[in-house]
Amino acid sequence: MRILTWHVHGAYLRSLLKVDHEWLVPARPGRPPHFAGLPRDGPPWPANVREVDAGEVRDLDVDVVLFQHHREWDARHELLSPAQLAGPRVFVEHDPPFHGSPTDTRHPVDDPDVLLVHVTPYNALMWDSGPLRTVTIQHGVPDLGALWTGELDRGLTVVNNLAARGRRLGADVFERAAAQVPLDLVGMGARELAPQDLPAFEAPYRFLFNPIRYTSLGMAVCEAMMMGLPVVALATTEHAVAVRDGVCGYASADVDELVERMRELLADRALAARLGEGARAHARERFSLERFASEWTAALEGAAAVTPGPARVRAAPGSCSPAR
Repeated sequence: MRILTWHVHGAYLRSLLKVDHEWLVPARPGRPPHFAGLPRDGPPWPANVREVDAGEVRDLDVDVVLFQHHREWDARHELLSPAQLAGPRVFVEHDPPFHGSPTDTRHPVDDPDVLLVHVTPYNALMWDSGPLRTVTIQHGVPDLGALWTGELDRGLTVVNNLAARGRRLGADVFERAAAQVPLDLVGMGARELAPQDLPAFEAPYRFLFNPIRYTSLGMAVCEAMMMGLPVVALATTEHAVAVRDGVCGYASADVDELVERMRELLADRALAARLGEGARAHARERFSLERFASEWTAALEGAAAVTPGPARVRAAPGSCSPAR
């Protein structure tokens, strides 16, 4: 199949490309948000994805349109043709409700022909999805091996723009913990940007600390667990079950308790190693990239099969003009 989607989260897009179909990503001159195309930094992109000029999207022959953000859905009539608007469409919801009530917010997608994909069971629980067909496909991340070494007597937090995003992302929680245990912060807006090879950078740290109060399950947590890094996190949203307390690290809503657990990990590398092994085993079971690709393949092919669409004439491969 040929699938049109947007670049919203780079790590998530790379995981999606494990679904062995052709992927098209729109770009506009100047690469504004949601039309930035494929980022030029980092490793090369797989051969099954390419940029297309956003102005030519309505002329493309696509089998499924995969929305990844509410803004894309709101602006769909500006970009897509009537045939694309009536054809198979999927919306992946990356977050729980952020605005209004966390329990009574109706999802903005109001077309019952659209398949709504949640990325965590918690998100699916919190959204009022109305009459939409829904499915939950949990994250899948690459298995790079047991990279954790843990010789550094420090913890690490990986959050972009933490200070600017405030209480929801746990800026105050991080500051409270960092005043009591040695913690480093990396990410956009931090004193140190996340390096290109983040797994290698993370490996020497004793644990990953996630201070976020209310968000979706960050892929940084899944990736850390996959490499064998124990995780300390607030037991909120999906973290309450994704980080199994005493098995993968520690999860609690009591910040003082988490600080005490961090101190224990700093004092006992063997304890951290045991929890890291548990984290890796749990991640390999729950966040397998193979499982992720299989479930997304079924969702996309199912959406294409059940949603009526106009007859299509397949364009020749490479016929779409690349974005300039």
